[in-house]
Amino acid sequence: MSKQQLSLEPVGGCCVPIMDAALDGAAAAEGASVFKALADPIRLRLMSIIASAADEVCVCDLTPQFDVSGPTISHHLKVLREAGLVDCERRGTWVYYWPLPERLTWMSTLLSVPAPTAG
Repeated sequence: MSKQQLSLEPVGGCCVPIMDAALDGAAAAEGASVFKALADPIRLRLMSIIASAADEVCVCDLTPQFDVSGPTISHHLKVLREAGLVDCERRGTWVYYWPLPERLTWMSTLLSVPAPTAG
């Protein structure tokens, strides 16, 4: 369909109204940092493993799942912590990780905003 054939009637005047649920600048910056943290395949997989665990996960169980060194896994876990996606606690030699449910809920809510319907 060419541009000449496409005719859209304006909604509520000359412009389409902005949804109340749209992100403001600060929320968009916060969301971008979270999604940037998840944009790496190793971090996304780490997050998936941690979030799908019934309880906390020991780093000793995470490291063997990947073909990278322990320090590399530690770096990726640090990025996830700094993004507010996981938290951890050191117990002796090992560190245990768990997801932060409020951040997962925030991401889920952000992604579940209904798409506009074609009119």
